[in-house]
Amino acid sequence: MTSIPAPAPGRDRLPSLTGLRFWAALLVVLYHLSRQVGAVPGLSEAVWYGRSGVTFFFVLSGAVLAWTYDGAGVPARVFLWRRFARIWPLLAVSVVGSVAVWGVMGRAVSLKAVGATLLLVHAWFPEPVVFTGGNPAAWSLSDEAWFYVTFPVLLAVLAGRRARVWGWTAAGVSVAALLLWPALSGLSPTDRTWALDYLPLTRSLQFVLGVVAGLALKRGWRPPVSLPVALGLVVAWHLVLIPWSNAVPDALWYSPYSASQLLSAPLFAALICAAARADLDGRRTGLGGAWMIRLGHWSFAWYLLHEIVIRAAVFHWGKPAPGGETLVFWAGVSAASLGLAALAYHCVERPAERWLRGRVGRRPATTPPSAHQPA
Repeated sequence: MTSIPAPAPGRDRLPSLTGLRFWAALLVVLYHLSRQVGAVPGLSEAVWYGRSGVTFFFVLSGAVLAWTYDGAGVPARVFLWRRFARIWPLLAVSVVGSVAVWGVMGRAVSLKAVGATLLLVHAWFPEPVVFTGGNPAAWSLSDEAWFYVTFPVLLAVLAGRRARVWGWTAAGVSVAALLLWPALSGLSPTDRTWALDYLPLTRSLQFVLGVVAGLALKRGWRPPVSLPVALGLVVAWHLVLIPWSNAVPDALWYSPYSASQLLSAPLFAALICAAARADLDGRRTGLGGAWMIRLGHWSFAWYLLHEIVIRAAVFHWGKPAPGGETLVFWAGVSAASLGLAALAYHCVERPAERWLRGRVGRRPATTPPSAHQPA
C-alpha cells in the first residue's frame, strides 16, 4: 500500500465528508419528525429508521480522526482537550435549552440525568431517564467521549500494522456486531435496547471500523466500489427495511430497529471511503461545494438542537393534521432548527472551540513549528 501526501492543511481537507455530515443529520431529523410529529406518506417509510445516521457519524468519526492524527505526533492530552473543545460547549448549551423546554412543558427533569450528560457518561447507565434525560439527542456524545479516550490506544496499536491486519480488524468488528445482536436477545426489551443502541462498548465496533478505514485511506487504499454504487447500497438498505418493518414489530429482537443501526456500519464505511477517495483523486462529487460544506459545519448543532425545537413546537401548536399540514409543519420545524443551528455554530460552537483549543498545546511564540508537527 503506497503512502500518499496529505491534502493541504485546512478544516475541510476531505470536503465531501463534510457534505455527507449534513445528509446524515437530515436523516436523523426526518426520523424524529416522522415519529414525533406525524408521517408524510412515502418519505416517512424511507426514513423510519433514520436513526442509523448516528451509526454513520460513529464510523465517520473514526475515519476522520485516523486520517487526521495518524503520524501527526499530537500528544494524547492535547488530542483529548481538542475533542472536549469541539463537543462540550455546545452540549452544555443544548442541555440548558432542553431542560428549559422540559420545564415549560411541566415535565420533571432528573438532576442525575443532567449531571451525567454534562459529564458525558450518561450512555453508560441503563435507565432511559438518564441516557436521554438531559438532551435526548446528546446520548451519542457519551459514546463519542469513550471513543476519544480509547482512540490514542487504538491508533498506537493499529497505525503501524499492515493492510492485512486492518482488513481482518474490519471484518472482525463487522462479524462481532452481527453476533452480538442475537447474543443479547434474551435481555428485557429495555436492557436490550440500551445494550445494543446506546452502550459505548457496543458502539465502539463502529468506531473501530472507521479507524481502520481512515488508516487504509491514508496509505492510499482504494475502496472496491465507486461513490454512486456505495450511495445506492445505503439507499437500498434503508428501502429493504420498509417491508421488514411491516412484517416484524420493533419490540422484537430481530426487528429492523436494531438491525438498521448495527448492520449498516459496513455500508456507511464504504460510502465514507468512496467519497474520501473521490476527493483525494480530485473528482467532483457534488458534496464538497461551498453550501454543502457550510451545511456540514452546521450539522453538529442541528443534530443537538433539532429535537428540542420539535418538542417545543409540538407542545405549543400540537400535532398537525395528516397530509399537507404535516408536511408544512415538517418544513417549518426543519428550517427553524437549521437556522438556530447556524446561529449556534457561529456564536457558540466555533468561538468556544477556538478559545478552548488555544488554552492547551499552544507553542511559545519564539519556537518555530517542527517539520513533523502541524502549525
